[in-house]
Amino acid sequence: MIAREELHEDKEKIEDYLKALKEWIEKSPHLKARTDDQFLVAFLRGCQYSLEATKKKLDTFYTLRTHIPELLSNRDPMDIKLREVIKLGIGIPLPLTETPGSPRIFLIRHGIYDANMFTLHDVMKVSTMINDILLRDDDNFVVAGQIGILDLSGVSFKHFAQYNPGFIKKMTLLSHDGSPIRHRAFHYINTPPGFDNVFTVFMSLMNETDRNSVSYHDLESLFKIIPRRIMPFEYGGEAGPLQEIIDDWEKKILSYRMYFQEDEEQFGVDESKRIDRSNNAESLFGAEGSFNQLNFY
Repeated sequence: MIAREELHEDKEKIEDYLKALKEWIEKSPHLKARTDDQFLVAFLRGCQYSLEATKKKLDTFYTLRTHIPELLSNRDPMDIKLREVIKLGIGIPLPLTETPGSPRIFLIRHGIYDANMFTLHDVMKVSTMINDILLRDDDNFVVAGQIGILDLSGVSFKHFAQYNPGFIKKMTLLSHDGSPIRHRAFHYINTPPGFDNVFTVFMSLMNETDRNSVSYHDLESLFKIIPRRIMPFEYGGEAGPLQEIIDDWEKKILSYRMYFQEDEEQFGVDESKRIDRSNNAESLFGAEGSFNQLNFY
């Protein structure tokens, strides 16, 4: 229903769209992209079945993946450090949605990692892995979008210091320009003293869509928006222990190990073979064609 009404999906025409998209990929010498139907349909849906918008989104998706290696390469879930981040369950999709066609809900707890041991790059690398799995497997995520619940318990200045303009720019490009997924809302809970002052800076670096989707709650006001049965026990919900959800996702990520290796070895862009320069690394990142000139730290 949502795919038809909001995304203009016509099941009788999907095969024609897929054929056209696969022919374009084959004729794009710079682009090495996955061509399985489920993957391509996610991009068509995210672009409301505009072929030209889908082509640009798909090209941007792989351009960013080639040029932001600190987030999108070496994604081996058996890597010792990466495995530790996975086990923490910093950003976890919750198993239930409000209705079968409702957005996927993410519980994000940045305050639970040690900012002396891990960086936001470590955390967001795992996030890209989870997003890739959902992009392939989860129609709620692809069709209805996602809602973030950001629990800031335990967040310290050291955590905030890792959010710098360069990092925020990268994440904005990845989540909007290079992703077919719709971000529905961001609900913040347990915000620490002084958060408003710090977040004013972050808000100035967000796009207008993200700024308008942000709200703040205590648990009772959150439950007026997110049904209690969806949240884990630890949050006064009814969806079971959080650790069980984390363990299930650890197993799922490990099961995709070969997929992530294949992704890195076989797919991306080769700028030397790009014919159309309107959507290359330079147009996305600036004159140097990368983030190297930005001051991240």
